[in-house]
Amino acid sequence: MAAFRFIDLFAGLGGFHVALEKLGGECVFAAEIQSHLQKVYEDNFGLKPEGDIRKVIPSEVPDHDLLCAGFPCQAFSKAGDQAGFKCSRQGTLFFDVVAILQEKRPRQFILENVPNLLKHDEGKTYARIKQDLEALGYCVTERKFSPHHFGIPQVRERAYIVGRLESLDGFVWPERESHATDITDVLEDSPADAKVLAEQTRVCLTAWNRFLELSPAEVALPSFPIWSMEFGATYPFEDTTPFAERARGGAEALGAYRGTHGRPLAGLPLDDQWKALPSHARTAQEQFPKWKKDFIRANRKFYADNRHWIDPWLPSVKSFISSHQKFEWNVQGGERDLWKYVIQFRASGVRVKRRTTSPSLVAMTDTQVPIIGWQKRYMTPRECAKLQSLGDLKHLPEPQGRAFSALGNAVNAKVVEKVARALLACARTFAEPSPEPQTLLEQTLS
Repeated sequence: MAAFRFIDLFAGLGGFHVALEKLGGECVFAAEIQSHLQKVYEDNFGLKPEGDIRKVIPSEVPDHDLLCAGFPCQAFSKAGDQAGFKCSRQGTLFFDVVAILQEKRPRQFILENVPNLLKHDEGKTYARIKQDLEALGYCVTERKFSPHHFGIPQVRERAYIVGRLESLDGFVWPERESHATDITDVLEDSPADAKVLAEQTRVCLTAWNRFLELSPAEVALPSFPIWSMEFGATYPFEDTTPFAERARGGAEALGAYRGTHGRPLAGLPLDDQWKALPSHARTAQEQFPKWKKDFIRANRKFYADNRHWIDPWLPSVKSFISSHQKFEWNVQGGERDLWKYVIQFRASGVRVKRRTTSPSLVAMTDTQVPIIGWQKRYMTPRECAKLQSLGDLKHLPEPQGRAFSALGNAVNAKVVEKVARALLACARTFAEPSPEPQTLLEQTLS
């Protein structure tokens, strides 16, 4: 008999399962809406998850000691529309978790979500979450952790929320570790299934590497995101916006300015003028937010100070899609050769990072998978699984695109194990697998 029983909601690849099984737990119920992930979960753990949690009847969920749920984060993520509880598809799934807690009364729970959940809607969303959990009799606390805090070479901060009936006396969050990490720890030697870079990817990276090569050594490269479409642009942004100017004066109002990469707007039809502006300047706003003004201002100044070497290079990026015209150099002081680092294509631009950590794994498309620059290849699903502490799973989704998406949504098993160990230890129960599980189970249920 296992030391304790747990359930795994929004189970995905089973990060909670991997972590809690190591601590002596037995999973008695799982729920996962995606059928292909149900199959992978069953292949790995011998338990087929139920489907849509909204159709689960709480009274039919088996009794358990610990509830785990990494409920969907898109409604609260900065990368989404941040609709929160107003998102009819995903924002209300937290309340299905509450319904099970209310019905089954497990002694403890662990929830995981994006860190923005704690600040969403000026903190009102999390205040509601905490209020609902405390109304059920749980003491609740929260903390943000990233895998790199525990020796795993990935920066991917997540919010962890833990609760226990009656009291959290004795609970202490795990301490963060300070030793260095290196992405090479999870890399394989020339893996056969590694996807090579497409020609357009190579062209884009070669252009940005040329930008690095041309930059004079005495010029400090920006720590802010480089928006090359602002190089030569003159449209108004400080006190007004193109949207506001167009509304007031139509095509004539914008004709005196230049758009993306300095393209003149004069003489263009109104619709073409709009398309000739950077995508970030086409928002329907009377005023840009401060952060956007700061980025535009900083990019224009950098260009004005360095146009003598930027202008000969600039044509090489004009044909790229908007996200490929942006560049984030997170290697301040490092050798100016992007092929020596870890690269990732994001909506915010081409991101270059040191080898110490991987970029954050997100619900990735094939093109967002981290690139190992010195090998000119993408990371493999198995390598990404190691970044999520799921490297021992026998089965991953196929094809690769499904594996990358699932890994980007997964909870990190090692971080969960650290948090769970601390929570279980505070109850003086099953902090370690025990040779006398029956005794521990009786203690847990007493």
